[in-house]
Amino acid sequence: MRILRTAILALLIAGAFFYFTTWRSNSTSVLHTNDWLSHPGKVEITEAAGNEGLDSEEQNNILVYRKNIPSVVNVTSHSTAFDFFYGLVPQEGQGSGFVIDKDGHILTNYHVVADARQGVEVTLHNRKKYKATLIGSDPAHDLAVIQIKAPDLVPAVLGDSRNLQVGQKVYAIGNPFGLAGTMTRGIVSSIRPVREPNGATIDEAIQTDAAINPGNSGGPLMNWHGEVIGINTMILSSVGQNSGVGFAIPINTAKAVLNDLMTLGRVRRPALGVRTIPISAELADEMGLPVDYGLLIVQVVAGGSADRAGLRGGTERAYLGNTLIMLGGDLIVAIDGQKIEDTDGLAEIMNDHRAGDTVKVTIYRNKKKMEIDVSLGENREQV
Repeated sequence: MRILRTAILALLIAGAFFYFTTWRSNSTSVLHTNDWLSHPGKVEITEAAGNEGLDSEEQNNILVYRKNIPSVVNVTSHSTAFDFFYGLVPQEGQGSGFVIDKDGHILTNYHVVADARQGVEVTLHNRKKYKATLIGSDPAHDLAVIQIKAPDLVPAVLGDSRNLQVGQKVYAIGNPFGLAGTMTRGIVSSIRPVREPNGATIDEAIQTDAAINPGNSGGPLMNWHGEVIGINTMILSSVGQNSGVGFAIPINTAKAVLNDLMTLGRVRRPALGVRTIPISAELADEMGLPVDYGLLIVQVVAGGSADRAGLRGGTERAYLGNTLIMLGGDLIVAIDGQKIEDTDGLAEIMNDHRAGDTVKVTIYRNKKKMEIDVSLGENREQV
């Protein structure tokens, strides 16, 4: 009996210990936790007072996008390449472009469609696809015009790329990495000549920090009014992606050749038909010239535009280093009021014109200042 009482007492003590140290604690904790999760007394969160209006900058961003997105297209070039193991392998290239008239003409980069031996396909912002025809190309300026037959097209508004200022806001819309309808923004970082991979030089290229990546080529660069001021064409990067340095062809360069591209399929290069040397202050002093800048005509092309207009080349033999030149010719100092200091300046002005245009050439002849109208000819060898 004594042993039984001892066993019962031990059991009671053990049960009491388990109840107070384990079962009761766990039961209370679980019940309390579940009760808090399932039946909160009150949940407090921080909410905005209401939908706040867009600021003026955001409104302009949206306006530029909505105005231009119907005009921007995705350009896909189809080609084939030969693989040693598999033979001919289909390939695709992606780029951008923008509609310039209701007849379906689209401006893009030449390098976007250059290898499209199997055709070009255009995808509009509404995702409809159309086969495109190459109308004209200008490899020297990296420009091309293609055309589609589609209803209700919305042409982009072409602006003016003259007198752009570093710091101006710009927007780029295109298809980077195939992501259609992407807009980025930045500023004009600089205006500078840039040599393209094909060796051609873009005079007064628009440098921008707006994000431009593979697939943006051929797309529009716009000002804050939504007017196209450039055609995005290349980036400067060691990794093949945006590094904050992108370049666009000035829209004025494209406008100057559009008529030739759309009517002839090629560009008739304008030329004065002269051979010149740049004049420095030192040369001007030695030659007794009235100004210390400009281009001295050493020879005019017989029958060329300068010859027909009455411009004169040199008649006095002289040597510039080891090079034989002719002195006494007209000194070109301006064209259409734009100062000419070197051959690059002359080339820039020629890029804004086409064969057949008439320009006003300001010259000095025997220290007498004159202005002569010259109808530009087509000459791919001479300027």
